Amino acid sequence: MIKGLLSVLVVLVAVTSVLGKPEKTPTTNKPEKKEKRIPQTLSRGWGDQLIWAQTYEEALFWSRSKNKPLLVIFHLDDCPHSQALKKAFAEDKEIQQLADEDFILLNLVYETTDKHLSPDGQYVPRIIFVDPSMTVRADITGRYANRMYAYEPSDIKLLLSNMQRAKKFLKTEL
Repeated sequence: MIKGLLSVLVVLVAVTSVLGKPEKTPTTNKPEKKEKRIPQTLSRGWGDQLIWAQTYEEALFWSRSKNKPLLVIFHLDDCPHSQALKKAFAEDKEIQQLADEDFILLNLVYETTDKHLSPDGQYVPRIIFVDPSMTVRADITGRYANRMYAYEPSDIKLLLSNMQRAKKFLKTEL
């Protein structure tokens, strides 16, 4: 009788182990198709080939250690003015080259608690220049009296000129 029970037990264990295993699918050499995702970069469309700082503190550190001016762009993803300026900025080859070679770059979609970065209000888009001594350049502004750091797509040449001024001031003042 014990041999009979032992036999039944062995058969039950064998059956349950076979039933408990997941079905094997035929293996192929093709990798599983995953949903294709667009990589998220810190550029947020302002120049994917450029190197962007992640935080204001990191950008200030890079600016001091590399002795380059910092260009801070405040914008919002759903703002039509920000999107238009972003397109003009990303498509201008001179600005992209100058930004790549001579600036530390940061773009922010949130406001910072640093009051120096919003001297005349918290509007978007606005572009502020900070030199390696951590001084916000109040003398490098856009063309509007009520929004001193605002730029529009039509102001792209003024922005380029201001970038060149920030670079020139760096060499003459520091």
